[in-house]
Amino acid sequence: MRLYGVVGWKNAGKTGLMERLVTEITGRGFTVSTVKHAHHSFDVDHPGKDSFRHRNAGASEVLLASRNRIALMQELRGAEEPPLSALLGRLSPVDLVLIEGYKRDAHPKVEAHRAVTGNPLIAPDDPTIRAVASATPLTLDRPVFDLDDTVAIADFILAEVGL
Repeated sequence: MRLYGVVGWKNAGKTGLMERLVTEITGRGFTVSTVKHAHHSFDVDHPGKDSFRHRNAGASEVLLASRNRIALMQELRGAEEPPLSALLGRLSPVDLVLIEGYKRDAHPKVEAHRAVTGNPLIAPDDPTIRAVASATPLTLDRPVFDLDDTVAIADFILAEVGL
């Protein structure tokens, strides 16, 4: 499975870049799935809905299915968070999986960076970051793209993964 990550600190532009990359790469005829890491508790279900009631009653997994989509919710109930490799094994085959977050994992990545956030670059200390997409010009030992140059960033990623 071909993987490429988008990492960066909060408000660096990761999600916007991910969204634009998915649109650009799928527009070229490739299939793309995404994985998003959250550092906080989140819920995709709401109180009162049947699936919420099933989870709240103690179900370990709740599969919600319709003719338009399938959602599988799994409750860890105190178990360790699964590693990225285990999560990737649950995905259906696609041309490319784009991963938002998981900055400490070993897959290749592009760092989204906005100097106005006041956060330092991650890239200088991380060889898995193969390029930086920045809102301001930078001089680094690896490619630097304009954060909004989605076409060039997509070209770079697709070349890196051999697509």
